[in-house]
Amino acid sequence: MRVIWTAIWSFLLSAMIVYVISSMAGYSFDLTGTVAIAVTFTLVTVILSEGVLKDKPNE
Repeated sequence: MRVIWTAIWSFLLSAMIVYVISSMAGYSFDLTGTVAIAVTFTLVTVILSEGVLKDKPNE
């Protein structure tokens, strides 16, 4: 369930980023860029949360 919510939030935040940047630059909204950024954000977040940033057990 965490991965699903991560993907949803990644998509929403990516859409916001792409919309604002393309609007400021005078281009049209590009859904392909939104999906690419969302997939990248999701993968990085899942990799970091499941592997790299795991809590170490107390010794």
